Amino acid sequence: MADAKVIPFDDDRDRSRAPGSPAGRGPGDASGASSGAGRSQGPRTGGQAGPGEEPGPGGVRGARRGGTGRRSRLTAVSGRRADPAEDAGEPSGQHRPDAAAAGAGPEGSAAGGSATRRGAAGPAAAEEPAGLLERVLGTEWEARAAEGLAFLRRRLTGEYEVDDFGFDEELTDQVLMTLLRPVFEKYFRVEVRGVENIPADGAALVVANHSGTLPLDGLMLQVAVHDEHPADRHLRLLGADLVFVLPLVNELARKAGHTLACAEDAQTLLERGEVVGVMPEGFKGLGKPFADRYKLQRFGRGGFVSTALRAGAPIVPCSIVGAEEIYPMVGNSRTLARLFGFPYFPLTPTFPWLGPLGAVPLPTKWTIQFGEPLPTDGYPPEAAEDPMLMFNLTDQVRETIQHTLYKLLVRRRSVFF
Repeated sequence: MADAKVIPFDDDRDRSRAPGSPAGRGPGDASGASSGAGRSQGPRTGGQAGPGEEPGPGGVRGARRGGTGRRSRLTAVSGRRADPAEDAGEPSGQHRPDAAAAGAGPEGSAAGGSATRRGAAGPAAAEEPAGLLERVLGTEWEARAAEGLAFLRRRLTGEYEVDDFGFDEELTDQVLMTLLRPVFEKYFRVEVRGVENIPADGAALVVANHSGTLPLDGLMLQVAVHDEHPADRHLRLLGADLVFVLPLVNELARKAGHTLACAEDAQTLLERGEVVGVMPEGFKGLGKPFADRYKLQRFGRGGFVSTALRAGAPIVPCSIVGAEEIYPMVGNSRTLARLFGFPYFPLTPTFPWLGPLGAVPLPTKWTIQFGEPLPTDGYPPEAAEDPMLMFNLTDQVRETIQHTLYKLLVRRRSVFF
């Protein structure tokens, strides 16, 4: 009767034998090792029938348990040894305790190899949430999480400071700027120029044009000074009375550092060395019709110049392009304005016809340019009372802003790009 067919393979790993394995076999005798029990049983037990032969009495069952069965052939092809307990005819569930406890490595049983693979996947699975947090929050996510929890604790316990105007610097930096920054960078894609004209320390008065139906230009101007200036300075805007009578808007404006547009508050802030922002056009510029876009309205009586002269603070003219088109105001409903107590009620191509959707601003491309500062510290103290000087300085600032607007409009290729 012909011998069982052996599938030879060369694997140096088979030279190390498990305890109790028959000695004297060379590398590649895996089939002989795996069919030891079958050969002592009688002809062809655990083996394969030769050509034209029928399997022996235990041929089929032996082929499943023996070394030349399907399991051993797969073992021979894959180059991995089977468990000697399985080769001896033991059921697959009765492995040796030492092999199972050791979690047999590459030379152990198939079950041991599976256990090893499962054990190796455990730490990777445990590290997966940490890796996800690093990808989402960055490598310093633990420090950011700790900082956020500390911020919440201070807010809940009241361990934070505000000045006498209600300015909450921590809340502005951590929350308000974080909410406005995506609008500044992604939606309006604001380009800032000449921000270095604002001094790194000391007082300064920023004078800008006002437009856009809603005062979004003031908020974008505040983000521009805070994020783009090398010293990360805060802009303290002077707002109209209406801002500080609206319930929610009043609280947010105070927390962001805004205050009432009066000479006393402005002078106090300038004497403290703050950067103060003013938009002298007021509601006349904010609610002007779309046909008059980028045409500056009257700058009032020049009260901001008088305040800057008293404090000796430089005046920085600022021109904003892009805000005029976010809400193209084609009409004004005076009846609704009187009903709600507003200075105007805008009618745009989308509002109020589309409801809340019509209040979404158009994604125009913005440019904010700060001009050369106009010094005021060279004037005598009584210059603040000279009406002719205030008129000349006011007109000079206005003409500078208007001329810069025209230059920016000539260079602009598109409203949206």
